Amino acid sequence: MLTDKNRPENRFSIRKACLCIGTALALTAASATVMAQSKQLLIYSWSNYIPPNLIKRFESETGVKVSLDSYDSNDAMLAKLQAGGGGYDIVVPTNSVLATMIRSGLLLKVEASKLSNFKNVAVPHDKPEADKARDYSVPYLIGSSGFTYDAAKVPGGKLEESWKEFFDPRPELVGKIAALNDQGEMFSAAAIYLNMDTCTENPADAQKILELLEKQKPKLKIYSSSGTIDRVAAGEVVMHHQWNGASHRAKTKLSTAVYVYPVEGLNLWGDNFAVPKGAPNPDNAKLFLNWMMDPKNAAEASNFSGYNNAIKGAEAFMNADLRSSPAINTPDALKSRFRPVKDCSLKNRELRDGVWTRLRR
Repeated sequence: MLTDKNRPENRFSIRKACLCIGTALALTAASATVMAQSKQLLIYSWSNYIPPNLIKRFESETGVKVSLDSYDSNDAMLAKLQAGGGGYDIVVPTNSVLATMIRSGLLLKVEASKLSNFKNVAVPHDKPEADKARDYSVPYLIGSSGFTYDAAKVPGGKLEESWKEFFDPRPELVGKIAALNDQGEMFSAAAIYLNMDTCTENPADAQKILELLEKQKPKLKIYSSSGTIDRVAAGEVVMHHQWNGASHRAKTKLSTAVYVYPVEGLNLWGDNFAVPKGAPNPDNAKLFLNWMMDPKNAAEASNFSGYNNAIKGAEAFMNADLRSSPAINTPDALKSRFRPVKDCSLKNRELRDGVWTRLRR
């Protein structure tokens, strides 16, 4: 838009006016180009995590064209941003890396708590430890990380509610188990099983975790965080380390799928929408953040993904099978097993990196 300082005034000479008009036309053309470019939004998210129909509706209601790239771990997303790649407008970090991204200067301060729909965010998700003022993020979906098995294919039709079944599987299940290809999830699950702090800084603890994972490795069929729903539903594996929403969606295709809340504990996480520093379309990003805090839109995301959300009023629009699913709406007796994910220290992250590098080489 032209400012008062560069608008041509009537008192200018004809020549000056022509020059100014020419300049104005050039600026108008440039503005039109910028406006055309601003009708874009590039999202970098977990695979199969945002409903295609929801994206189409956002495009229809706002006129903003959305492009979507995917990743399969926080580590992959973080590495790409740290390397300066992508040019993304929105990313979807889990609470465990959100604070790290803020401290590292990777995110744009958008004052999300001042957006008009922020009033819909439920307690305690309005003030998470990672971003207490919600200056940098809004909540997307929330869930847990346990494991799923096919009751029709296990001895006696039932497994213990323990990580032992996953890390030290029965002989009949060897080679029929999948693990998430996710450093944080695997390290945390192993730490919980071994009764350790998931943010341990003790190299001796990390060594024990590595030994457990190395012992488990030859008993696995695959490490993969993508395609977990179809892998379970199609019977490619009997057991899968899995997020609860994926487990719920698998169960809609395979009625004998069972989601386990291990007695030792399991991760309770929250994913967020955030805007990377240097985002080419920050205003469109803020528009999307606010739009996603509408209960109807949050519910559509839940209905598609199989995860719960942090938006008040969304339950009225959520599918009945989702509201009644024990994998999504955790029975009260099992809620004490949750271990909220923490933002661990640099020393812990270095230990995790070392364990994962040695395990996956």
